[in-house]
Amino acid sequence: MWTARVFTLYPELFPGPLGAGLYKKALDKKIWSLEVVNIRDYALDKHKTVDDTPFGGGSGMVMRADVLANSLDKNITDKKEPIIYLSPRGKKFDQTYARKIMNKNINIICGHFEGVDQRLLETRNIDEVSIGDFVLSGGEIGSFIIIDSIVRLIPGVLGNPSSLAEETFEKNLLEYPQYTKPQKWEKKDVPDVLLSGDHGKIKDWRLAQSEDITRRRRPDLWKKYEKKK
Repeated sequence: MWTARVFTLYPELFPGPLGAGLYKKALDKKIWSLEVVNIRDYALDKHKTVDDTPFGGGSGMVMRADVLANSLDKNITDKKEPIIYLSPRGKKFDQTYARKIMNKNINIICGHFEGVDQRLLETRNIDEVSIGDFVLSGGEIGSFIIIDSIVRLIPGVLGNPSSLAEETFEKNLLEYPQYTKPQKWEKKDVPDVLLSGDHGKIKDWRLAQSEDITRRRRPDLWKKYEKKK
């Protein structure tokens, strides 16, 4: 059973959206599991201190290496499990990365304040990962995104697993436009090809649409797609 272990200062935020819909059903069926570790429980003083001022000066506070290490060491028994620290300076999280780590239990550190002591990152072989070029107040929202993207890849979670192969980013292409009833809405019709019943033509149309959208909107993905064609 795949397990996501989250280290956070705000355990009350979990499971949050992961405790609803398909993800909750999968949790109940024990297809995957979520463990939430309160970092503050591993503080080393009676005041439960988890941060301190940065050496060299500067604004804000830094999460202490000794407290974080204590929480990690007492909860991670398999040293081969990846440890992720959500950081704006980390490598970009994408679908390829999600597939890469889906076969191992993962540990996610949700940072706060001005970050964590660099020595923790170096001594615990922690992988810094970013979900985008923006800054959040903490790593909890980012952890939902990472866990969501991995859980849906686990067999038995989605109702129609074959749909995964056609999703955005699986082939470095953005998804083609989708249509459903009513057939005519606000003077707009569904493209004729989708009503033709010709599955070959429909497949070709969808591919052409995906290619056109990707080429116009995401030239970075288009370059990757062209290389693999």
